[in-house]
Amino acid sequence: MNYAKIRKMDISNGPGVRVSLFVSGCSHHCKNCFNPETWNFNYGNKFTKVEINKIVELLKPSYIRGLSLLGGEPFEPANQSGVLELVKVVKNLYPNKDIWAWTGFMFDKDFFNNKFIKNSNITELLQYIDVIVDGKFIEKLKNPKLMYRGSSNQRVIDVQKSIRNGKIIKLNFTEQI
Repeated sequence: MNYAKIRKMDISNGPGVRVSLFVSGCSHHCKNCFNPETWNFNYGNKFTKVEINKIVELLKPSYIRGLSLLGGEPFEPANQSGVLELVKVVKNLYPNKDIWAWTGFMFDKDFFNNKFIKNSNITELLQYIDVIVDGKFIEKLKNPKLMYRGSSNQRVIDVQKSIRNGKIIKLNFTEQI
């Protein structure tokens, strides 16, 4: 897996001050994507244990609320094992920090009812992720007033509640922010 950048103090990709990892590689190719350079799986640098350790250190301060995973596409098959290794380490060291992920895939259709249903990496990844913003960015549905998403088709999903309830549970922003 390659990554495009690591932001050590990000306030735009999830609530609070966060550390953000932008992975490389995305097959969605959304029109007017804000990171088209990350479509290329070879863009940026190799993601290694050095970067995992760097992210772990950046997450240390109490004012850092959590980790955000963006891209590119964190759930691309080529990125899953690297992302999984990272989220396992982060949740084990910082169980009270939340992990958010943005994906062009649909949580219910792609992760449970389609191509990823039997993918053990996806199943395991979802155990560590608190919130997913799902759905491709759609230019004609763009709305800059939306929190944490670019277009109105995208959903902000409470992953753990959704798994427990067997249906999509959208995040209640008044409880989270």
